[in-house]
Amino acid sequence: MEEFEQNQTLLSRLKSFVLESKRVFRVTKKPAMAEFKAIVKVSSIGIALIGIIGFIIQILWSMAK
Repeated sequence: MEEFEQNQTLLSRLKSFVLESKRVFRVTKKPAMAEFKAIVKVSSIGIALIGIIGFIIQILWSMAK
């Protein structure tokens, strides 16, 4: 009997997940090209800054030895 209840719980959780996923897909939209370009620019600048900071730290660390 307990296995049946576990299967029901699993089934209800799966159904809930599918319904929530459908809701999320209905709400989301494809970004416009301008919005996409802005996201790419900001992400690229962030990655570059992190790389530069890491490079500077590596140089300073190697000079300190």
